[in-house]
Amino acid sequence: MSALIAEDEILHEVDLVWLEDTSGLDYVRQSLDRLPTRRGRPAYHRDGRMVGYALLGPGAKPSRSSGTFRRRVFWLLPHDRDTDPDGLYATGAPAEAVDARTLAPGSKGRKTERSEGGPMFSARRGTDA
Repeated sequence: MSALIAEDEILHEVDLVWLEDTSGLDYVRQSLDRLPTRRGRPAYHRDGRMVGYALLGPGAKPSRSSGTFRRRVFWLLPHDRDTDPDGLYATGAPAEAVDARTLAPGSKGRKTERSEGGPMFSARRGTDA
């Protein structure tokens, strides 16, 4: 969950790779996954789709026990607002969701009025705030 991601866990990020345009997304989910490499597209084993991922610099050290790297992966599930606007997250957002516009390498991002489905989102859908 994004609330559990500490800035020191992502300080070796050098870039975020987006697999799709995030400008139309109110939020993306993020998690820290254990991955075998610092760079490259990770395998994806969740429902839904991967939207992006972080690349780590050479200073990132692998886990002593597993040899893996902790990297952020950004994703969405089939019942998220982008595909089901009147569903479970018509308002509010999952705990691990943040507004993609607030993300940068080494910065965990934050929730915004947009990501929470507030008045800005309602106005876009043509409903009252």
